[in-house]
Amino acid sequence: MIHTMTRSHEHVASASIRSAQLSFGAVWASESAFMVGLAVVAFRDGGVTAVGIVTAARMAAAALLAPWLATVADRVRRERVLTGVGLIRAAALGGAAAVTAAGGPTAVTYVLAVVATVALALFRPAHSALLPALCTSPQQLTRANAVRGLLDSSATLGGPAAAAVLLAVSGPAAVFGACAGASLLGGLVVVGLSYDAPPRPETAAGAGPRVLQGFTTIAANRGLALITGLGLVQTFTRGCLTVLTVVVAIDLLKTGDPGVGVLTAAVGAGGMLGSLLAFGLVGRGRLALWFGVGVALFGAPLVLVGAVPEQAPTIVLLGVVGIGNALIDVGGFTLLARLADETVLARMFAGFEAILTLGVAAGSLVTPLVVELLGVRPALVAIGLLAPLAVAAGRPALRRLDADMRVRDTDIEAMRAIRMLGALPVATIEQLAGALEHAEVDPGHTMFRQGERGEYFYVVRSGRVDVLQDGHVVRTLGAGECFGEIALLHDQPRTATVRAAGDTRLHVSRLRRSAYLTAVTGYPAAAAAGDELVTSRLEADAERLLRADERSVPGGDAARAPEAEHVRQPAAGDVDGPPEPLEPAWIRQRGE
Repeated sequence: MIHTMTRSHEHVASASIRSAQLSFGAVWASESAFMVGLAVVAFRDGGVTAVGIVTAARMAAAALLAPWLATVADRVRRERVLTGVGLIRAAALGGAAAVTAAGGPTAVTYVLAVVATVALALFRPAHSALLPALCTSPQQLTRANAVRGLLDSSATLGGPAAAAVLLAVSGPAAVFGACAGASLLGGLVVVGLSYDAPPRPETAAGAGPRVLQGFTTIAANRGLALITGLGLVQTFTRGCLTVLTVVVAIDLLKTGDPGVGVLTAAVGAGGMLGSLLAFGLVGRGRLALWFGVGVALFGAPLVLVGAVPEQAPTIVLLGVVGIGNALIDVGGFTLLARLADETVLARMFAGFEAILTLGVAAGSLVTPLVVELLGVRPALVAIGLLAPLAVAAGRPALRRLDADMRVRDTDIEAMRAIRMLGALPVATIEQLAGALEHAEVDPGHTMFRQGERGEYFYVVRSGRVDVLQDGHVVRTLGAGECFGEIALLHDQPRTATVRAAGDTRLHVSRLRRSAYLTAVTGYPAAAAAGDELVTSRLEADAERLLRADERSVPGGDAARAPEAEHVRQPAAGDVDGPPEPLEPAWIRQRGE
C-alpha cells in the first residue's frame, strides 16, 4: 500500500510541477515583453535618462517591499501567492494599456509599472520556494530549475520578439494588453494546486524580525552569501545592459525601436541554448562552478560588443550572455533552495531578489553617467569586465561549496534509502541533511538502553548493530537500516537496547527528536511509512516473546502483542533532551 501511495504522490507531484512551470512561463513572458514596451515609452518620453530612472524606480520599489510581502509566502500556501501576483499584474498592465492607448499621462503608466513590478518581485521567491515542496529529490529539483531556466530563456526570447512585432504593427498599448492577458493566465493555472504543504511552526516573532530573517539567513550562511554576492555583480551588469541595449540598438547600431526587441530576444535565444546544455548538468553536480561560469559569461561578451559594434556580432554575443543567464538560474537557484531552511525559504529568496533588484537599479542609474563620461563603447568594456573579475576572486569559495554539496548528497542518498524518509519532499530532506550528525563507535558500545527516553533516530551507514530485549538479541541491523523510531513516534521509553556488533567500528548518522518528528509526522506518506515500520517491528517482537513463553512455560498464557498506535503528532512540549551516550569526540555535525 505504501508503494502505491508513493507512486500516486509522485504522479500528482509531476502534474503540480507542470502547472507551476506553466505559471512561471506565462508571467515571465509578460514581464519580458513589458520591459521592451515600457523602455520604448520611456525613451520617447525622456531619452536614455528616462529609461534609467524608470527602471531604477521599478527595481527600488520592488526591492524595498518584496521582503515584507514575502513573510506571507512563508505562512500560507505558496501557489495562492502566485495566483494573487498574476491577478494584480493583470489589473496593473491592463490599466497601463488603457492609459497608453488613450494618450494619457506617462506618469500614470510609470506608477502602474511600479505596481506590476512590486507584484512580480514576490512571484519568483514564492515560486522558488514552492518548487522544493513539489520535488522529491535534489536531482528532480535541479531538473525543475533547468526547465524553469528554459522557460525563462524562452520568455526572454518570445516576449521581446512578440513585443517587437506589436510595436511594429501597433504600439506600446498593444504590448501592455498582451502582457495583462499572459499574467492572468499565469495566476489562474495554479489555482487548486495539489501537494502536501510543509508544516508551518507557530512563531511569536514580530513583523520586523520576520522581514529581516531572509537577510540574516543569507548573512549567516557562507554558501548563501557567496551566491548572493556574485549574483549582485551579475544583476548590476544586467541593470547596465537594460539601458545599454536601448542605446546600442538606437544610437550605435541605428536599428530603431524594433532593434531593442531584437537584441533583448538574442539574450533569450542564447538562454534557450544554455538551458538545454544545463540539462546535462543535472547528474554531474558542481553546480557552484557552473554558476560562476554563468556569471562570468554575463559580462565578458559586453567587452567584445564594445570592441566590435556591428549588428550580427552583437546579436551573437548577447546570445552568449543568455547562455550565462541559464547557467546562473540552474546553479544559483538550486543551491539557494538546498542551503536554506524550508521555513524561511520564501523570505530568503525575497531577500536574495531584493539585493539583486537593487543591483539592477544601481546598474541602470549608473549606466547613463558612465556612457556620458566614457562614451558607449568604452562603457561596454568597463562594465563587461566586472563579472569575470568577481568570479575569478570567488573561485576558491565556489570549489569549497561544491565539495560540501557532494558530502550532503551522500547523506541524502543514505536517508532516502529509508522508506519513511524517502517519502519526504526535497526541501525537508535537505533540512534534515543539514541537521544530520555522524558518529563512529567501537564494537560493543551501547547506543542506548531499554527503558531510556528516546532522543535520536539512527541510520546505519556501515557496520552492524544488535537489538536486545531483556538481554537477548532479537535482531541484527546492517548498513541502510534504521533504528530508534519507536520511542520517538510513540512517545514511549526505548523498547530495546542497541549496541554495536561485530569486530569493526560502527558508523551511524542520527537526527534529534524534534527534527525527526517534525519531518516524518508532517507528511502523510512519511507518517504512514513510519507507522508501518513501527507496527511491523512491534508485532515481530510480540510474536518472538510469545514463542519464548510457550517454550519456557508449556500451556501457559502467551504474551500479548502490544497494539500498534497511530503515528503521534509532535506535541507542543517536545524538546530535545540531552544527547544519548556517544563519545562527544566522535560526533560531528555538518557545518561545524
